Amino acid sequence: MTDTSAVSALLDRIQAPEGSGRDIPDAATREIIGRAPVQTAADLDDAIARAKAAQPAWEALGHAKRSELLLAAADAIDANAEALAQLLSREQGKPLNGPNARFEVGACTAWLRTNATTVLEPEVLVDDENLHAELVYKPAGVVGAIGPWNWPLMITIWQIGPSLRMGNTVVAKPSEYTPLSVLALLSVMNEVLPADVLIGISGDREVGAGIASHPDIDKIMFTGSTATGRKIIESSAGNLARLTLELGGNDAGIVLPGTDPAAIAEDLFWGAFINTGQTCAAMKRLYVHDSLYDQVVDALAGIAANVPIGNGLDENNVLGPLQNKQQFDIVSRLVEDAKARGARIVTGGEAAPELGELFYRPTIVADIPNDAALVQEEQFGPALPIIRYSDVDEAFALANAVDVGLGASVWSSDPEAAREAATRMQSGTVWINSHGGLHPMVPFGGVKSSGYGLEFGVAGLKSVAVPQVVSGPGRRA
Repeated sequence: MTDTSAVSALLDRIQAPEGSGRDIPDAATREIIGRAPVQTAADLDDAIARAKAAQPAWEALGHAKRSELLLAAADAIDANAEALAQLLSREQGKPLNGPNARFEVGACTAWLRTNATTVLEPEVLVDDENLHAELVYKPAGVVGAIGPWNWPLMITIWQIGPSLRMGNTVVAKPSEYTPLSVLALLSVMNEVLPADVLIGISGDREVGAGIASHPDIDKIMFTGSTATGRKIIESSAGNLARLTLELGGNDAGIVLPGTDPAAIAEDLFWGAFINTGQTCAAMKRLYVHDSLYDQVVDALAGIAANVPIGNGLDENNVLGPLQNKQQFDIVSRLVEDAKARGARIVTGGEAAPELGELFYRPTIVADIPNDAALVQEEQFGPALPIIRYSDVDEAFALANAVDVGLGASVWSSDPEAAREAATRMQSGTVWINSHGGLHPMVPFGGVKSSGYGLEFGVAGLKSVAVPQVVSGPGRRA
């Protein structure tokens, strides 16, 4: 049951006064749920100045005290978890249950606690009679965190958790589509954090561009499209801010001969359709060997035709709407193009207007040519093209032919064959018999046009810090 009073209390803390701001609709019903503040370049300048002023004292607290405060922030998130999940479900569209809203809020605290407790020791480079040299990591300064709308809370924590842990202060800008849930998350964390260590700024693309080009931003964390990532690179040229960019993906999965379709069907489905397909590292195209093709297609179609879809606040649903009209139109266009090219729509292939304006039925597309737009472009929605292959070498060539490389997967009943196959994929992560699973201690990042830089674990802490070599006399001295 929806706890409207708890959600309203969160909204009262962060939304714009009545008569101002920008209306934010419920993704499923399109009813207005709140008003996001619309802040300006002047507001951004003020936020960055405050964060810069607060940074030395935050750094001076030391790792132990910062970790203590971040653990307290995780406790505060837990105390507000249900209200945050319900606000997220309404604003983003993802259902409460399944790998969705409640899962996402839980991931926030899991990652934050890992950030708080992961140890980053100095690295001894040389230690002999003549020289002792260590590599240490110091905070970068002020981090600009620019988040997406698909996993707005979780990815915000991926950006701000390690940044705060390493002694940086953070100015965080949520997507214009999902600002309320992120601002609510930051407000909850700021119940325990010192003033101006973590500042949220809600605005349009101009504000995001202002973060990238601002002379007092020392590090930029960005998750979003490749096109926007390229603009951030250009904007940051003037201040030489360090960058971590997690950009678009068009992840391929390859099912190898001899695999049991029944054993992998459920994991294949969720690898593609988690968050209604709106996940950067979701499986966007699936290559299946001739000998298994029809079985895999039928198994996935059976799941897709029966998965509960609808309003996210209904406890029975596990798939929701597309988050915004722009993304709905992209999915519709790509599926219609596939139909025009003679592809077979096994299930779905159309909107579901009886559920709401932005709902699209889970769609399995078979017998589709590899050069179809639905295969070559990132659909970011609930439509999976399944491409038939007969030669394994050809499958790897097709999988690697795109200009992005965030994630990939290989599926096989033979573990040794799967590991050998994984090395042939051109992507930052390759999963075996699963797709998209992440762990807070396992580094994650893309290759090619999927961006650069690593997040998570020790590598993630290093990415939001600056290295410094401390070199002095050795033991003989």
